Amino acid sequence: MFILITILILFLTALTLLILRFFTPEFRYSWVIATVGALVGWISVFAWQAQMPIALQFSIWQPSALFFQSPSLIADGISWAFAVSLAALCLAIIITSVVRANFPSPLTWVGSLVLTSFGILAVVADNPLTLVLIWAAIDLVELVTQMRFVEDPRLSERVVIAFASRTIGILTLLWADMVSIVNGQILDFRSAQDANPQAGLYLVIAAGLRIGVLPLHLPYPSESSIRRGFGTGLRMISAASSLILLARIPPSSVASPFTPYLLMLVSFAAVYGSWMWLRAPDELTGRPYWLIGMGSLAIAAALRANPIGAAAWGCALILSGGALFLSSEQNKWMTRALFIGAWGISSLPFSLSATGWNSGGVTFWLAWPFLLVSHAMLIAGFIRHIQRTMTRTGDEDQPIWAKNVYPIGIFLLLMMVILLGLFGWDGTLQFGNWIMGLIASIATIGLLWLIPRLRILNPVRAHWVRPTNASWLEQGYQTLWGVYRQLARLSNTFTNMLEGESGIMWTLLFLALFISFFTQGTP
Repeated sequence: MFILITILILFLTALTLLILRFFTPEFRYSWVIATVGALVGWISVFAWQAQMPIALQFSIWQPSALFFQSPSLIADGISWAFAVSLAALCLAIIITSVVRANFPSPLTWVGSLVLTSFGILAVVADNPLTLVLIWAAIDLVELVTQMRFVEDPRLSERVVIAFASRTIGILTLLWADMVSIVNGQILDFRSAQDANPQAGLYLVIAAGLRIGVLPLHLPYPSESSIRRGFGTGLRMISAASSLILLARIPPSSVASPFTPYLLMLVSFAAVYGSWMWLRAPDELTGRPYWLIGMGSLAIAAALRANPIGAAAWGCALILSGGALFLSSEQNKWMTRALFIGAWGISSLPFSLSATGWNSGGVTFWLAWPFLLVSHAMLIAGFIRHIQRTMTRTGDEDQPIWAKNVYPIGIFLLLMMVILLGLFGWDGTLQFGNWIMGLIASIATIGLLWLIPRLRILNPVRAHWVRPTNASWLEQGYQTLWGVYRQLARLSNTFTNMLEGESGIMWTLLFLALFISFFTQGTP
């Protein structure tokens, strides 16, 4: 029941804001209503701790021969960690909106509240059917939002490609469910300890497609206020709804001969994402690569039979990344506090990501150096972007109350980084594999020392590099997309030829050729 209370609070707040927006546009206290609603929703997630695990089963869908499962929800330690992170992110987005250029923006707050509701439903999903339905809803919201703000046809194509990639992820999850049913098992996330290894790898692939590795960079609205606020919520919630699947994969289901190969592919993706994040000219430009790098570490943890570690990387992605991406105004104490986010992704003892380097089964040591380097570059890039905020000029035109309220949203996320390392779920108060965390931290210090001394570690948007240069991997995707367009044009030309006035002639010609071919084979 507590799950539905949280969702109801967020939806009712969004509905109230929407009604006020259309019937009383001059209402002056929409931000207060949005903040109070998000605050109560965030506090209500803590109430889950009183009765966890909480299971909620809806009525059986008919016909039962077609639907082996019905939607169901489960709130346990892992889902609680994701849910409280998403609720805190939603509250932080609304609080920090006071310094955005488009303030007040009730429709943006409505979108954040609704998306957070979908995100919480996704992280408490108990079976593939429930998760697929919520994934589809989130994808449609993201598709409509991106198409709403994108005007360049080339960027529109990339939005559609991203939507297609996520759709393939949905189909892969459904395929994993069917594989389990064929093997006599009904896949759900509570009793999946004996799941088929083949189904487990399908779950990993589905999550990898959903995180957004292909394509690597998604278009965003050009307005920075939307990019920092609603844009951050959109990307983080979408990533969280995918990363929860990694935390639900049982360790026994990734024991496959294909696991080392997948782990190597993931490690290469991690190196690429973290390298681009390290050299990004600013944190918003590097945000897609932050998702790729941190998501790759989460996938690697799942492949090493460490679902708790995958959840830890996912929560660190949301909280540490959210605090950095929402930071836009100069504040000395807040900038120093952002180093808490770097500690949260360090995998040092008692940090949020302390369990990130644990392994529950046979691991593939050849991939570890790549993952360690990726981890170090992610931390170094995070610290580098923090240092850039120190030199950023604040907006002196902001009212004093906005300047005082804005840091509360950032401190809230950083507080959650500390809290989840010490309380509430299976990843708290853990030493983890502290040796790997220490190695990554030492490598981070080395990278920070080398950054001002090596030109190759400088941001890609420097005076000797054109800002419009695309990465080699993105150029490869554009080439493949160009080949696809040429094939589509050829297909359309052939179709028009057959459907035109000479279509009957061509049909008769092909018919004569087929008849001639078959008659030659007869004695």
